[in-house]
Amino acid sequence: MIVWLNGTHGAGKTTTSALVQQLIPDSRVFDAEKVGETLMDITPGLPATDNFQHWPPWRSLVVETARRVLDYTGGTLVMPMTVLVESYWREISSGLAEHAIPVRHFVIHADQETLRGRIAGDTVVGPNSWFRLKYLEPYAEAARTWLHGEAEVVDTTHLTPAQAALQIAEAVKS
Repeated sequence: MIVWLNGTHGAGKTTTSALVQQLIPDSRVFDAEKVGETLMDITPGLPATDNFQHWPPWRSLVVETARRVLDYTGGTLVMPMTVLVESYWREISSGLAEHAIPVRHFVIHADQETLRGRIAGDTVVGPNSWFRLKYLEPYAEAARTWLHGEAEVVDTTHLTPAQAALQIAEAVKS
């Protein structure tokens, strides 16, 4: 099974995924961003883009990597990854379905004010906050048009990451 944690940059997916992994037996965290980083290292580079998700190989490689890891290890993959383009999500989720891999799709949500405060106060990522801020409006648009209808929304506006992780783990176990 895959537990996919979606949501905008800075929402707390990475922190929450590590906590979810601790609560679900036989689980691992697989950050699909690493697949994008691998593609960015190809030289000469792939066609210019502002987001590696626009490269079709990223989406198919995420599916194939998740499938291969699950074939090898079994258990559950916890995948923290922002996907805000509906067609990209459909491509990934249908690819996983073709391999009979069940997916529990969660959105780590918080209101805009809370997100801005978390991004500004993040001492781990630090000066990269402009990158995260540019995704707030695309996230809000995706949330309004398709994303919240495709996933189980966990509103973390007033939750700690540990509380959000517990809510997700309990939903997965039920």
